[in-house]
Amino acid sequence: MADKALQIHITNDPMYMENGCTIYFREGGPCWIIDPGLPPQAGQIVRHVGEKSLTPAAILLTHAHADHIGGIDEVRDNLGEIPVYLAKEEWAALLDPMENLSARMASGIATKVTDPRDLSPGETLDLDGSRWEILDTSGHSPGGRTLYCRELGIAFVGDALFAGSVGRVDFPHSDGDRLMRNIREQLMTLPEETRIISGHGPETTVGREQRTNPFVVHGL
Repeated sequence: MADKALQIHITNDPMYMENGCTIYFREGGPCWIIDPGLPPQAGQIVRHVGEKSLTPAAILLTHAHADHIGGIDEVRDNLGEIPVYLAKEEWAALLDPMENLSARMASGIATKVTDPRDLSPGETLDLDGSRWEILDTSGHSPGGRTLYCRELGIAFVGDALFAGSVGRVDFPHSDGDRLMRNIREQLMTLPEETRIISGHGPETTVGREQRTNPFVVHGL
């Protein structure tokens, strides 16, 4: 693994405050862009990638709700045809405003991505020598995924789990029982010190959520 600490650059949009992340180990090295959301996130991501002379290796999507995919096209228009990874259960949402929940927005979101790559639970991806496991944390959405690096003790969980809360389950295709089962089996079994980077809100840890998250303690 790269010998430097993981760098995490987070951008937010003013409406949903979604955490769009660019992660990397070193200036001039490869990076991943996770959940590039609504404006002004894409412009900020593109600028940061340029300032740090990074090479985008992948756009990774924890799920495909509009606030997590709204910046994909602008990022790719500026940085090239970066591979886009998303659970196949949600590929339709890249092209369909009804599926990605943007149909009620002034202009629904439909990306230009026609060749996504699957994020299959149990598979691994490599970033600059670090190994990341794909965990099934669906329930908020049908193909929700977590990116977990055991060596670094960090997990990007999308909207499955938040500091003090869990993802909404009143959307089309949501499943509350499935979400809570995955939180218990996939996330709460990780070491207590594991850092949790959620799709919205502040960073937390597995141990903190085990002790204080009312949904984890008592259920939905």
